[in-house]
Amino acid sequence: MDILLLIQKKLKNVDFPLLVIILLLAGFGLMMIYSSSSTLSYLNYDTTNHFFIKQLQWLLLSIILLLITIFIPYQLYSKFSPFFVLTTIILLVLVILPGIGVERNNSQRWIQLGPLLFQPTELIKLLMLIYFAFFYSKKQDIINQFNRGVLPPLLVLAIVFLLILRQPDLGSAALILFACGIIVLSSGVAWRHLLMLVSVGILSVIYFALSSPYRLERLTSFIDPFRDPVGDGYQLVNSYIAIGTGGITGNGLGRSIQKLGFLPEAHTDFIMAIVVEELGLMGLLFVIGAYIFIMFRGVAIAKACDNMFPKLLAMGITFQIMLQVIFNLGAVSGLLPITGIPLPLISYGGSSTIVTMTSFGILLQISAQANFKPKVSKNQLPEYQF
Repeated sequence: MDILLLIQKKLKNVDFPLLVIILLLAGFGLMMIYSSSSTLSYLNYDTTNHFFIKQLQWLLLSIILLLITIFIPYQLYSKFSPFFVLTTIILLVLVILPGIGVERNNSQRWIQLGPLLFQPTELIKLLMLIYFAFFYSKKQDIINQFNRGVLPPLLVLAIVFLLILRQPDLGSAALILFACGIIVLSSGVAWRHLLMLVSVGILSVIYFALSSPYRLERLTSFIDPFRDPVGDGYQLVNSYIAIGTGGITGNGLGRSIQKLGFLPEAHTDFIMAIVVEELGLMGLLFVIGAYIFIMFRGVAIAKACDNMFPKLLAMGITFQIMLQVIFNLGAVSGLLPITGIPLPLISYGGSSTIVTMTSFGILLQISAQANFKPKVSKNQLPEYQF
């Protein structure tokens, strides 16, 4: 009986509007994965629901993990922070070792776990956020001392950045760099230190983007995809075609033309192009609106925290998700280079789905402990009580 009362109390304090939006977005993604992958699934597996079934299995597992993490006190993560750093380095070394790491599409980013492929970088995105939130929450009294209060995690981040580049995966490396930068920004670091770190971070990304012929080709194809529409610009040109034919209401669910073999990665990195083609501007507004709601809710949860560790962790999780959205939608629309970053909860992929839902579970747990509740007045729009 005591356990049931504890569960009831914990769920009572959880931010249910946020949980509902997360589940709605995941369900929408599952629907679009079936629609965008049905042709490819039939051609390769003689069934239209191969990718749908696999994503459904991952989604069910990720929902279980989300519910579990809601009941795990976030304070526990800070205690395991050094272990998370060690795990991060070990995983990144293992993934580039011959015979352990799995190579696909000229990239070695996966580890084989029996019948499953696991992408360690997805887990490392979360582990690095926990480490950064833990360190800077403990160094508030010396946060203006660069060598002692700011620098140590940045050295770890530099190692992680270089190891991920070795895969190679500049998109994920840049994402982790910027997400950890959000935590540094939120921790109260002196502006002179912050400006120096931002400059170094941006220059590092630009340098490594221009230093590799492979990455340089992706950059030039993003600037002018029609220069080589059947080569480097092929994917982006077909994304333009999908988006351009969607209109206001789209061509109808399941009626995409580009998914019939024209648009590569239609159910993964470029799934949003199929969403717009089939559901039009209305589908785009639903997705963007859901992400904006998540962002504002996450920031409000962070502000409601009394302690620095959950505040920084909530900010890190929220803006890492938002950065993934920006990277993905920017690539699909041609506003940013193609990075291979999936769209959270919508793109096909087990590692991404599981880690994203686990991250949301931690955010919901923080909301429960902070007792975050929106204050609603009859004569006013909802306001957040901090």
